Amino acid sequence: MAWLPGGALNMAHEAIDRHTRGRLARKVALIWLGRNGEREEYTFAQVRDQSNRFANVLLSLGIVKGDRIAIHLDRVPESYFALLGILKTGAIACPVFSGFSSETLRDRMKETEAKVLVTHPQLRRGLGDLVYELFGLQHIVVVNKDGRDPEHPETADLDYYEEMSKASTTFATLQTSPYDTGLLHYTSGVTGEPKGVLLRHQSIVQQASTARSVLDLRPGDVYWCTADPGWVVGTTYGCLAPWAVGATVVVREGLFEAEAWYSLIQEERVTVWYSAPTALRSLQAGCLDLPERYDLSSLRHVASVGEVLEADTVEWGIGVLGMPIRNTWLQTETGAIMCAVRPAMDAPPGSAGKPVSGIGMAVLGRDFQRVETGAAGNLAIRPGWPAMFQGYWGDTDEYNSRFRGGWYVTDDMARIDTDGYIWIERRTDGDSTIATTSGY
Repeated sequence: MAWLPGGALNMAHEAIDRHTRGRLARKVALIWLGRNGEREEYTFAQVRDQSNRFANVLLSLGIVKGDRIAIHLDRVPESYFALLGILKTGAIACPVFSGFSSETLRDRMKETEAKVLVTHPQLRRGLGDLVYELFGLQHIVVVNKDGRDPEHPETADLDYYEEMSKASTTFATLQTSPYDTGLLHYTSGVTGEPKGVLLRHQSIVQQASTARSVLDLRPGDVYWCTADPGWVVGTTYGCLAPWAVGATVVVREGLFEAEAWYSLIQEERVTVWYSAPTALRSLQAGCLDLPERYDLSSLRHVASVGEVLEADTVEWGIGVLGMPIRNTWLQTETGAIMCAVRPAMDAPPGSAGKPVSGIGMAVLGRDFQRVETGAAGNLAIRPGWPAMFQGYWGDTDEYNSRFRGGWYVTDDMARIDTDGYIWIERRTDGDSTIATTSGY
């Protein structure tokens, strides 16, 4: 990490700007593959400049530290420029999965009182009259990528490209504290009401550390994480952490398509691949000889995150990819990977591995005491890790209820075997990493 003067820490600076002072400035940071066959590359210096422009756009709109900015975009480069620009101003980025309904977007924005919405023309039209319920909303910035949408925008909306053309590429990142909030991600709401999880800027320290130790990421890697940036994995391990390590990030627009996925790995020479069990099972269930048509030899490390990873999928990886799929576990609330099957770990297929360095985990019973080895219970973590969430938006009581008997109680059911391996038996609402097929 290269901290800002005075002990300040900012996610965007750690992910991008610090690399532009040295040999990585001209290295490709982002490769974007569009749904219509487009391909764009951006160096670390170019990502810095684009995010600086957006930070200046926000300043021109009167945005100040702590304001909430919603991003409701598909996986296009502008989504990542906006994310970084928001962080540089000290505002709080609130990514919303682009597959969510307009009503869900309205609910997120209404609760957080977001002042700015960054979105696509089609998503903007879907919001319609719901916008009049958003009393805190001051500006809507519309990203019409490559002029794909022929319809004229609302007269009150701002054109992303027009505003960016007027903005300077020079920006002094705000001296945010490690304890300042940078991200506000919602849980999935599968088993309960969605909760807005607040993550500090210091989270990137642990995210970058686990990107190295768990995902085996190095500056020379070409890395592909299939998570949508509307989910916590899509922002933390989809771009911020790999960039902090100095890796090249591949982003693919569009829905799941087996042949396109294999082709991407072959053409971009992907070395590290991070995906969800649902996606991997879809590949597993597909045409058996399909992988043989592609050169997947560039892959060095494949990992999974999200739902429970079954043993047969791990073994499929050995047979098809030439290596096991290594499981990882985290929640929106944890902010970073907590346990994993790390490189060179000979873990039993289907387990979630062991806690990462510095993390204490246990399985608790209803009395919040440890259960016997091998017994199922509530997975818990000793509080105080760097990426630990700092609260639920507007719900202090709910936040406090998650800490019992000196533990953060995850509500995920698990067991720990005699060798210390953790087995996840059931995920709960905290599992908002890659929640749906369209969220790959």
